[in-house]
Amino acid sequence: MRPALLLGALVLLGGCEVLDPMISQQKVKTYRESEFWPDRISMRPPQPGTVAREDVLAPEVASGRGADGKALTRPPVPVTRKLLELGRARFDVHCAVCHGLLGDGESQVALNMSLRKPPSLHLYRDVPDGYLFQVATEGFGLMPGYAFELSAEERWGVVAYVRALQLSQHADAGALPPAIRQNLRGTSP
Repeated sequence: MRPALLLGALVLLGGCEVLDPMISQQKVKTYRESEFWPDRISMRPPQPGTVAREDVLAPEVASGRGADGKALTRPPVPVTRKLLELGRARFDVHCAVCHGLLGDGESQVALNMSLRKPPSLHLYRDVPDGYLFQVATEGFGLMPGYAFELSAEERWGVVAYVRALQLSQHADAGALPPAIRQNLRGTSP
């Protein structure tokens, strides 16, 4: 019976601040006065030379806007295969849930939304790339912004991949090489 009492006492004492070093440790709390610093201010300014992650990027890359404040018509980063693959990976995780794998607004989540369904991204073929980037960054309507989940490069990758989806769903078959057109018709060259 004594081990049970000892165990019960330890469990009860485990909630005490005296036994929990994390509660009684010295620390600085936000917006509280601090005795550690001579000016008694706990929130310290950034060290000289500190650079915010957004400041490393060119303003156009980080904002999707040009010097005139208008949305960029083209991505300010090179659109490479690597960027498209990155964009597809991020689109499949973050965007396809609502907008569908083809970007057409058809998904299980969209079917269950009663207030307003996500739009088809194919309706936005005529908007500048910077506008799509801004929507991915800041959000629009019920869609949240993804600036904290996706880096600027990843958001530009998503924009490039959305453009590839739009092209794939609205391509003119007459612009394809003859061999590929014949394959689409089901006849061999």
